[in-house]
Amino acid sequence: MTRDTDYAIRALLFLAREEERTISVAELVRSLKIPRPFLRKIMQTLNKKGVLSSHKGNGGGFRLGIPANKIFLLDLIRIFQGSTTLNQCLFKKTLCPDRSACPLRKKVESLERHVFSELKKTTIAGLVEDGEK
Repeated sequence: MTRDTDYAIRALLFLAREEERTISVAELVRSLKIPRPFLRKIMQTLNKKGVLSSHKGNGGGFRLGIPANKIFLLDLIRIFQGSTTLNQCLFKKTLCPDRSACPLRKKVESLERHVFSELKKTTIAGLVEDGEK
C-alpha cells in the first residue's frame, strides 16, 4: 500500500467518525499528523472521484461524498495505485520465462484472489466499527 493510499484511508476514517461535521484540512493535518501538501492533493483526488464533497469559505472543508459503507478499500487502492496485481516473481528482478508452470506463481495468484476478495468487502464504515470494538 502506498503512502497516498494510507493517508487517504486515515483521512476517510476520521471523516467517517465525524460525519455530522465539515472538517477543514487544517484540522485533519493537526489530528492525523499528515503533511499538508500531501493531504491537500489526496483530498482533491478523492473529491474529484466523488468520494468526498468539498465546501468553501468560512467553516469550509470536506465531508464524505458517499456513505462510509459504500467506500471500499479496493476502490481506494485503485484510485491511488492503479493496477493491484503482483506482476512479477517475488524472488527475481526479471520476469520468469516459465510463469505458467511455476507452482509459486499459482500460490501467489491464489493469495491475491483471497486478498482482493477481502479488500472488495472491506469498507470505511466496517473499519470504523472494528476500531470501536
